[in-house]
Amino acid sequence: PKELKDQDYIDFYRYLYPFQGDPLIWIHLNTDYPYNLQGILYFPNMSGRADWEKGEIKLYCNQVFVSDSIKEVVPKYLLPLRGVIDSADIPLNVSRSALQTDRRVRSIGNFVAKKVADKLRSLRTDDPQFYAQTWESIAPFIKIGAMEDEKFAEQIEEIIIFATTYSDNDKPGENIISSGSSNYTTINGYKSRLKKASDPRIIYCTDKIAQSTALNLWESQGAEVLTAETVIDTQFIPWLEERNKDVKFQRVDSELDDSLKVDNSQITDKDGQTTSNALRDLVKKALNNESITIQVQSLKGTDTPPAMILLPEQMRRINDIGALMEQKLPGLPDNHVFLINLHHPIIQSLITIKSGAVLIGNEEVSPTERMANELVIHLYDMARLGVGGLESNEIAGFQQRTAELIG
Repeated sequence: PKELKDQDYIDFYRYLYPFQGDPLIWIHLNTDYPYNLQGILYFPNMSGRADWEKGEIKLYCNQVFVSDSIKEVVPKYLLPLRGVIDSADIPLNVSRSALQTDRRVRSIGNFVAKKVADKLRSLRTDDPQFYAQTWESIAPFIKIGAMEDEKFAEQIEEIIIFATTYSDNDKPGENIISSGSSNYTTINGYKSRLKKASDPRIIYCTDKIAQSTALNLWESQGAEVLTAETVIDTQFIPWLEERNKDVKFQRVDSELDDSLKVDNSQITDKDGQTTSNALRDLVKKALNNESITIQVQSLKGTDTPPAMILLPEQMRRINDIGALMEQKLPGLPDNHVFLINLHHPIIQSLITIKSGAVLIGNEEVSPTERMANELVIHLYDMARLGVGGLESNEIAGFQQRTAELIG
């Protein structure tokens, strides 16, 4: 291996997998005890979904091609790796089940996994910027491997990183890796920057666009927010919580911290109701949906939204797991929270409209109360639209109601 240059590895990869770009990382395997094995494994530059079933590593025996898939030899989480393995010590004339239980084969699989982990750890230490740059492509191997293989998890748990909104421009040495315009951190690095050690919540988002309303609220108060992957992290985050009992992950749109709210004292009217209670009753009546929990809060800041949808963490996780099992993108759960921002001018106008309701003739609902109900429904639809919860067949109706409300 010392005689080979980087270009030699790249040329060999191009020979094996022509017209598929260049590899990100490669690992040279070479051992003669307790078995004889040579090989080169490559981390491909993955731009889409990988094949976690078939595998793309080619198997040779004394330089004679045997198979283009060795899923019985290497751990399943390494199957999307590419390259070649040459070994005369892998029994070939046996059934697949016998191959999977063979002691030498299991030992070879453990050896390959250890070499992969060693390479990743050395890359994280020696070239952290490149490690962060390749993270998106290597993360699936690391996360799935950690969940499936305890030994592998112990080897790589300290090199698991997440993109973060935190910047160390003014405070170097804060366990931050910078790569281009992005910054990355470990879980321990995040915990070290928490203002309250007694409240070790890790705030994260999975979609900066769909969750932008809640994300902006957290960022406006100086909170550090991690970016998680939509599919794999649905299972990986609970695994991390189980492994790190002292931390809990909370998505930006699950609930709002007290630091994001204004504590406003309210007076009661002649019927003993506060403004919040009256507004909550108005919204509940207008939406007429028992699955929706109505909350009325005053949010800090001048750019806060009039209303937003929150998805309680555990309830949303159950919904995400169900969607994952059905191989579809998670939608808006039936049970969610509709939060009204009492501090917003639109909500103040809504209160004014409702308080001025006067019945005319034999009408059961006054024109102003009808307008208030329509405004509530419009605010709710806007909140749903913001989180991707407005179905495509509802867009036309939303546009028509918007035009009518403005007109």
